[in-house]
Amino acid sequence: MRGIRVVFLAFVVIFTVGYAKPDFEVIDSQKNAYIHNNYGLVYAEQGNYFAAVQEFKMAIDLNPGTQATAVYYNNLGNIYYKLEFSRYAAQCFENARTLYPLNVEYYRNLAKAYKQQGILNSKINKYSASKNILDKVLLGFMYLEAGNKQKGVVVLDSFCMTEPDLLITGGVKYYINKVRDGTYYDN
Repeated sequence: MRGIRVVFLAFVVIFTVGYAKPDFEVIDSQKNAYIHNNYGLVYAEQGNYFAAVQEFKMAIDLNPGTQATAVYYNNLGNIYYKLEFSRYAAQCFENARTLYPLNVEYYRNLAKAYKQQGILNSKINKYSASKNILDKVLLGFMYLEAGNKQKGVVVLDSFCMTEPDLLITGGVKYYINKVRDGTYYDN
């Protein structure tokens, strides 16, 4: 009986000491979304827009509803804008703005997509009546895209005066200065 216990303990010691957890990849959807976004950026830079669209869509699907997803939507919208699929581009920029409303690029891109779509004036009328302070940022960029620099700067400057402490305000001031020095339409 004692011999059986010794043999049993020997097996237990051998198998527990020598046991190593197997190596395997942990599936992390947020990390994978980031990787697909980066692939999308590479494909976009190479001019392979179909592959870029697919990568950005995968990134969005893997990590929906976060601030990072707003970036993925913006990147997808930029591709659609280049391809002149302005309705899809506008939807992407609207989604980005909804997920993270403090990035000035989303407003500027949305205004450009509305212009490309040919609905800028109707959107100006709609957002002129809005009480949402962030809609004033979009309105200012829509005026700029419509060619009304003076009114665009006034609306954006008014926003900056009203909301000096918001994160987006610095970006808005940057574009006001670009309009004033004549480099707004250079990029």
